[in-house]
Amino acid sequence: MDERKGKEKREIAVGEDEERWVYDSSVDHKGRVPLRASTGAWKASLFIIAIEFSERLSYFGIATSLIIYLTKVIHQDLKTAARSVNYWAGVTTLMPLFGGFIADAYLDRFSTVLVSSIIYLLGLILLTMSWFVPCLKACDGDVCTEPRKAHEVAFFLAIYLISIGTGGHKPSLESFGADQFDDDHPEERKKKMSFFNWWNSGLCLGLLLGVTVIVYVQDHVNWGIADIILTIVMASSLLIFFIGRPYYRYRKVSGSPLTPMLQVLIAAISKRKLPYPPNTAELYEVPKSQMAQGRLLCHTKKLKFLDRAAIIEDKGNSSEKHGPWKLATVNKVEEMKLVINMIPIWLTSLPFGICVAQAATFFIKQGAIMDRKIGNFVIPPASIYALAAIGMIISVTIYEKILVPVLRKATGNERGMTILQRIGFGMLFSVSTMIVAALVEKKRLASVKSEPLNGSLSVSVFWLAPQFLIIGAGDGFTLVGLQEYFYDQVPDSMRSLGIAFYLSVIGASNFVSSVLITLVDHVTEKGGESWFGKDLNSSRLDKFYWLLAILTMANLLVFVIVAKRYTYKNVQSLAVANCNEDEDAVGSMA
Repeated sequence: MDERKGKEKREIAVGEDEERWVYDSSVDHKGRVPLRASTGAWKASLFIIAIEFSERLSYFGIATSLIIYLTKVIHQDLKTAARSVNYWAGVTTLMPLFGGFIADAYLDRFSTVLVSSIIYLLGLILLTMSWFVPCLKACDGDVCTEPRKAHEVAFFLAIYLISIGTGGHKPSLESFGADQFDDDHPEERKKKMSFFNWWNSGLCLGLLLGVTVIVYVQDHVNWGIADIILTIVMASSLLIFFIGRPYYRYRKVSGSPLTPMLQVLIAAISKRKLPYPPNTAELYEVPKSQMAQGRLLCHTKKLKFLDRAAIIEDKGNSSEKHGPWKLATVNKVEEMKLVINMIPIWLTSLPFGICVAQAATFFIKQGAIMDRKIGNFVIPPASIYALAAIGMIISVTIYEKILVPVLRKATGNERGMTILQRIGFGMLFSVSTMIVAALVEKKRLASVKSEPLNGSLSVSVFWLAPQFLIIGAGDGFTLVGLQEYFYDQVPDSMRSLGIAFYLSVIGASNFVSSVLITLVDHVTEKGGESWFGKDLNSSRLDKFYWLLAILTMANLLVFVIVAKRYTYKNVQSLAVANCNEDEDAVGSMA
């Protein structure tokens, strides 16, 4: 009896200790175990969301007006400008793969955010200089038919510096924000699920102000004044981010996360002829006595070929005599499986990204030649993109406040719906967007044909509102779901890279969109009339949108099949012995 009471007291003491301190391998700013009450959670995340707000303000203030700037100031034609925007957006969203790797392998996430934000700020400063410094200005007068070469060089150098800054900023900042919540603490785990929703709300607020206030200044005052505002806001938020340093929880880097995967692959290939053990318990794993603090993955039955990397060839020798290139732990093998299992999800997400790419290019260009007057006020073309942000905010709010509570009660799943269900549901919106966009563009072209003098100026820009709102609502499901998926389902040591994988979906989609435009242009031109003329009135974007609707619908069917076969990450805090090896087990989606 006394022994049982003593055990209960020890368990209570351990519970109280875990409630007071955070034991998830993170440290505070002095390298100590973090105190739960004074670090992390929302008190730290608010500083992080603040700098994300300013970064998105700058990004969308530049990105949504880029096609307008390239056609009006740089004087590129429509096809060239669309490709230039897609290339820049592609580089901007693929660079995070490099930045995420640096953050996970060499720099910590906090340091990566600082360095990349400084690079981002330098890009904004150069962008401002390209408008005010005499030798870098587009031309001497207010209007010019061809800009100076020096202006073009400075402009493109500036926006690609911003791309490089975004490359380190985006994956590190979002994963750093999610790191502020302890996966093993029930209350903080629920807050973490809400974090991605509120993160995107902050993102949308930056987007809204970027495409309204900043774009208005660009359109009605001066491009250079808008650049000054963005530079000041970015510098201020960088200072705020640094002030929050004592409240953050930090993760120590553990070397390249790609090296262990290469070791698993080489070990599996070298043992490809060995017989598979009858009992998976014979596969090598770190003994409990040597386990470091952290989480281990449960063994799964998929991709059994990789399990050969964990087969011990000579059981008479101790595991210390086997090098990492010859013998891998079950945990490392499972980390490799996680990444491989993500490839089909990544590929089937690309068509959604292609649809999103149209909103920042052709949708805005359509708005530029439509009736944008409200009384005496003329709406800047890029400001129409604000409707997408409004759609996203509405869908995220409905999901967070209505759908999740209802679905939690109905399904018993603390998320409400699974991550892949959320992503797939959002893809339905992208199909609807392209259908609506095709119908609206057909109406606009009909107006141009019936009233050639007025063209599409007889059609209100608010005819574009449904497609922007629908694509925004889809973003609230698919984009937020992809962020959560790629952060949650990668190995714990690769979470910056995980966010980079999400961003690379959008980046690769922009490149694919450019290639698709080129191919369609080539094929339709051979057929007699290109779908992409010198301007929108001589183009057939409605047919292009129908093509995207068909491709996206076909892709959605493939995504559903892939999602049904997917096995979620299954973690065990202390040991793998009690894991359920059923390959269809959902596991704990921490």
